[in-house]
Amino acid sequence: MDQASPQCMDDDARVLAYQQDERLPKVVVHFPVAPGATLTWRVEADSTLAVNGARLWLTRVSSPYDHWLVPGQTFSLQRGERIWLSIDGERTAHVSLTYLLPAQGLFRRCLSRLARLGLGPPTPR
Repeated sequence: MDQASPQCMDDDARVLAYQQDERLPKVVVHFPVAPGATLTWRVEADSTLAVNGARLWLTRVSSPYDHWLVPGQTFSLQRGERIWLSIDGERTAHVSLTYLLPAQGLFRRCLSRLARLGLGPPTPR
């Protein structure tokens, strides 16, 4: 009874990870999936896909199962997997893909953008 259970430690770790994720910049990409169209791409970063408007068909190369997402539902995607999206019916699905920018390299990217604008760190004279 004097020691904390591992479940409490897991909960604390989850809260800490959530707080760290909240500090990282997020990118949200919105795009439509029209009737009769099939979209495919390789996922560049761990992300969450959300669907609105129409039922969406999602399949992944690494999974033997197809997934039907109803409006309002989300689906977690892993970096590197290839996915296909299509819809069922005559309505367009409105999809959003949310991912976190990686913490590594963010400072370097900001500096390179500033350098391109001529606003980089001062140079020695």
